Amino acid sequence: MHLDPITLNNGVTMPRLGFGVSGSRDTRAAVSEALAQGYRSIDTAAVYDNETAVGAALAGSGLPRADLFVTTKIWNVGRGRGGALRSARESLDRLGLDHVDLLLVHWPNDDLEPCLRTWEAMEQLLADGLTRAVGVSNFRPSHLRRLRGLGGTAPAVNQVELHPHHQQRELQQVHAALGIVTGAWSPLGRGAVLDEPVLRGIAERHGVTPAQVVLRWHLAQGTVAVPKSDSPERIAANRDLAGFALTGDELRAIAALDVPDGAGRIGPVPDRVDRIAA
Repeated sequence: MHLDPITLNNGVTMPRLGFGVSGSRDTRAAVSEALAQGYRSIDTAAVYDNETAVGAALAGSGLPRADLFVTTKIWNVGRGRGGALRSARESLDRLGLDHVDLLLVHWPNDDLEPCLRTWEAMEQLLADGLTRAVGVSNFRPSHLRRLRGLGGTAPAVNQVELHPHHQQRELQQVHAALGIVTGAWSPLGRGAVLDEPVLRGIAERHGVTPAQVVLRWHLAQGTVAVPKSDSPERIAANRDLAGFALTGDELRAIAALDVPDGAGRIGPVPDRVDRIAA
């Protein structure tokens, strides 16, 4: 399985391992390095304020557009249909692209009408060929069920915080039932999980890094992971996942690292999205 692509619910294929750029210090340099190291999936967002740098790196790579998988995200809160359409087109302008491969609603909105209007915009963008697939980010089971209750296009991906300390098993079960691929942002828990003795022990046995162990764990679960780094060495190492596989006992040991009641979360709680500046 290694890095074979995963097929989304609309037939589009997506790399299982991508490169994230949230908080990148030098986005153009980091993306250029990632592309040189073999990454072909780049994950950005309007709110990261670095789509222009991502676009410059993509253009400078010389790689055919068909070989790349580009994800960006639009804000939902307070946007509505017109705002979402405008935001997506502005993202394309900054990226220098005529389409992205995956467009996500970045955060849920607990008001039904704005949510409906935003999702109508996503479906319009899909129909117009400005994105090849649409999905969501940070949606909880209640948000997903409400969105599916609207009918229409099913989200292809829900990208959420997911790492050994915050495994979101209930949410993953909902994804499986609805045919939604689980995407993981902060797949390494911002490094907080990497000092776990369990992970260090597994890494030593396989002659790899704890980060490589965690990313291999994501792949074993069928999760699409988007690690990020500004270090060329780590960018290369995070993609070097061939040559070892985790045993059943090792997978169970990592599963035991989940912190109960969501206490392992390091990012914002989706229900409190109104507290986040868009």
